This record gives sequence, structure tokens and C-alpha cells, in this order.
Amino acid sequence: MSRVGNNPITIPEGVNVEINENVISVKGKLGELSQSFDGVSFDIEEGTITVKRDSDSKQHKSNHGLYRALVSNMIEGVSKGYTKELELVGVGYRASNQGQKLELSLGFSHNIALNIAPEVKVETVSEKGKNPIVKLTSHDKQLVGQVAAKIRSFRKPEPYKGKGIKFVGEQIRRKAGKSA
Repeated sequence: MSRVGNNPITIPEGVNVEINENVISVKGKLGELSQSFDGVSFDIEEGTITVKRDSDSKQHKSNHGLYRALVSNMIEGVSKGYTKELELVGVGYRASNQGQKLELSLGFSHNIALNIAPEVKVETVSEKGKNPIVKLTSHDKQLVGQVAAKIRSFRKPEPYKGKGIKFVGEQIRRKAGKSA
């Protein structure tokens, strides 16, 4: 029994959901997303979607909660959107952007230039006395997470001084340095 898969999904106003054979499409004010599915069926009734699995096989049971979560994330994404914020902690670490091109200075001998997908909006905030912040917003939760993980992978936070790129609000496990 999937506890996640049995929860109904409410459809907010301004969001259209269409099902064509094995593809579910969600359209809202922020964009349009589609997802193919297998082993489950969707029932749309009076502003709610319920997910039912075709059989009790192990694969269909595992897909039940997965597809319910994916469709729920799609609906929330096209209605509200998703935001990830990354903080650059370290002396001399800087970030700037021109359109969809993000330029990072992370203490290497060269700057890192990253072209970001057009679905993701990039914004950099640099205030004097505070660490630079990179804000990523989009209607696609998977894409925002993937781009944020790619940016974080350039310089992961290290446990001694905490320098590196971290998510805003992320707690870094710190280690004690050498004891004299």
C-alpha cells in the first residue's frame, strides 16, 4: 500500500491537466510540463486527481507513489514555481550573470562560465559585507535541482573552514583542525 500514491492531488485555478494515452500534460501560468507514465492510471474529478495502479506487482507499487509525486510537483511548479538559493562562502568568491550566462570566481586560476537552460531564470545578489547569493527559479523542480547541484559541484563546502558553495540554510558538519 502506497501512502503517498493514495493521496489525492488538488488542481488549483488556472491549471489545465490533460491525459493523452501514456502522457500527462500540465499547463499553467508559469509554463507547461509533460510526463510519460506506465503502470498507473489517473482519474480527474471535480478539481482533484487520483492515481490508481494497474496491478499489485512490485514495479507498479513503486511507480504508484512516484508518479503521484511527479504530477504533484508539476502542478505546483506551473502554478507557484520553485526557487533554489546558493551561497558562495569564501574570500574572493564572486558570482555575476549576463542573461543566462553565469560567471563564477571560486579561487581557481580561471573563472567558470556556465550557460544555464532557458527555462531557469538566474539572478545574482552581491551585497557588501555578505556572501554572494545565486538565485535559480523555474517551473520545473527537477531542472532547478539539477542546475543547483551542477553549480554546487564546482566547489563543495569543506568541513574545516566551511568554504565553498552551499544551499542557503544548509548546515555544514564542521571538524576540528589540528590540535597543538
